[in-house]
Amino acid sequence: MEELYVFGTGNAAVTRCYNTCFAIKKDREYLMVDAGGGNGILRILEDMKVSISDIHHIFVTHEHTDHILGIIWMVRFIGTAMKKGTYDGELQIYCHDGLVSTIDTLCRLTLQPKFYQLIGDRIHLVPVEDGETRNILGMDITFFDIHSTKARQYGFSARLSDGSKLTCCGDEPYNVSCETYVKNSDWLLHEAFCLYSERERFKPYEKHHSTVKDSCELAESMNIKNLVLYHTEDSDILHRKERYTEEGAACYTGNLHIPDDGEILKL
Repeated sequence: MEELYVFGTGNAAVTRCYNTCFAIKKDREYLMVDAGGGNGILRILEDMKVSISDIHHIFVTHEHTDHILGIIWMVRFIGTAMKKGTYDGELQIYCHDGLVSTIDTLCRLTLQPKFYQLIGDRIHLVPVEDGETRNILGMDITFFDIHSTKARQYGFSARLSDGSKLTCCGDEPYNVSCETYVKNSDWLLHEAFCLYSERERFKPYEKHHSTVKDSCELAESMNIKNLVLYHTEDSDILHRKERYTEEGAACYTGNLHIPDDGEILKL
């Protein structure tokens, strides 16, 4: 059975939790999705007892700082392990074709040559197309364009070992063009910037984001069995789970998950 390792749950401006990123664990290996905005990802991996030697696949959804800058640290530390002989095999970093040069440039400008030179050798930037399916860790992963209005961004659907489907919509609201990927998913990972009751305070719609109520109503209409909400504000992080659950339960009858950083969900 796969597990969802939730590394971070916050939006770009959070200070009380880490930026949204996660991994699907299968057996001892991980498919990591984004890495947040800095080296905080290293502490989180350590706290969750995730060894970088077990990460050979990373998917980068888009170019925003809170999703892509942590990748530099992953390349640096995996590269260090490669140089020391403590990392077997190669690292595959998947992204849409427009991100390949971006990641390459960030690494070239910020990393020592001995680490940057691993790109194209043992670290590979792998472009994926809209609708393309790849088998990663024995799972069929289908990547798709979420049709973002801010920056080109991809999500994905994964077919898990028990036949169930997990879909990640990135960090923006569901677009109707993605219905074939989202509808009837057993697990849906969707952003919820804030409570609907606090929309005037946080103004999610101006930032092209959803509220808890919006995301839960979507999940109900799409026949989603399990909904995971992330990419939130962090003003009341200690009570976020209970407050978000209360608002969501009023319009969603499935299993609603409001994870904290460092939480592990059995899929």
